[in-house]
Amino acid sequence: MRFGGTKWSNHDRRTQASRFSPRGMVDRSGSWIYEGPAAERLWQKSAIGSPVGERKLELSPAETLFVHYHRHLDLPTNNWMNNALNQNSMLLQEYSILEALRVPGNKIVLSQNMGLFSKQVNPKSWAARWTSNTHPRNSEAISEIRWFHESDKLDAVELHQWAIDVNSSGRIAEVLVVDEELSIVTYQLSSQNPRGSFQEHEAIESLTNLSGGIPSANGLLYPFDDWKIKQLGVPTAGGIHLDSIICEIIQGLNPLSEGAMILADLLNRGLVIRPGFKYGTRWRCYDKPLGEDHAPFLVALPEDAPRDWAGACLASRLASGVNKIWLHPVSQGDSWSYLAITRPPADSRWSNPSKR
Repeated sequence: MRFGGTKWSNHDRRTQASRFSPRGMVDRSGSWIYEGPAAERLWQKSAIGSPVGERKLELSPAETLFVHYHRHLDLPTNNWMNNALNQNSMLLQEYSILEALRVPGNKIVLSQNMGLFSKQVNPKSWAARWTSNTHPRNSEAISEIRWFHESDKLDAVELHQWAIDVNSSGRIAEVLVVDEELSIVTYQLSSQNPRGSFQEHEAIESLTNLSGGIPSANGLLYPFDDWKIKQLGVPTAGGIHLDSIICEIIQGLNPLSEGAMILADLLNRGLVIRPGFKYGTRWRCYDKPLGEDHAPFLVALPEDAPRDWAGACLASRLASGVNKIWLHPVSQGDSWSYLAITRPPADSRWSNPSKR
């Protein structure tokens, strides 16, 4: 795609910036129009902005800052930054996100510009990402992106649906989080379907047939010799201990608490359940019998789960540090799904370039 009928000369970008008046960029309904010989290169090579005429490129405020700092173009006016911040107090945060993504070479097309390539993204997505060796003209995006401030609320239900929708389109659901220092961390979101090697419903049927038990620490103790349920139960000096959530299933409470419903779902998936206290979560879950492998999953109770992205980052980082996947249960009517917030591979962890 080319705009304008003349092939422009490829002067040094610093020289180009100095030769054109700041009036080369003007405010137009919250966007900025750059007019100059660098416009074609910015669009053709880097897919920045949106062409709006011959040698004219419409840039978002975040893109304006990016081309200023990384393509050496002058800002529109001396007071442009103050005016832009008055219109969008999160501009520096958004720019930091764009910078973290674009400096390694990714091509980032903001959602409002996707139509230029006859492509679409989820309405919740902020942008789509192409790798450095691809281009929106002739390839598909590898991911869709959302970004949040660390203090933003974590809405697991909405994020879970967004991840499903993005993944179903063949793209990675990427989230970038910015903190008070304008530092960036990257996460990938997905809907997980954890499964274990035990037979479905076996543990629940065994629990409902239990009787007796000695009260202990808000739960019950059962003798070692009689214990046949391999998916749960903590060995102690007094016997096998079951906590209060498990006891709801034993006692046949109706309705069950949210925690008991989630526990029943995990057991029905054939997982082995153990407390997750030392990992800062409710349960750690094994997909194989104990002793055969490490627990791949950490599962939080929604009532105890992080309420903002700072907490979610901490939980996910702790889980990745011990090679586990942190899962947030999401109610799906009569069933449960699990939102995973994971650290991406090392070559997809977008972060700030060197500080200026």
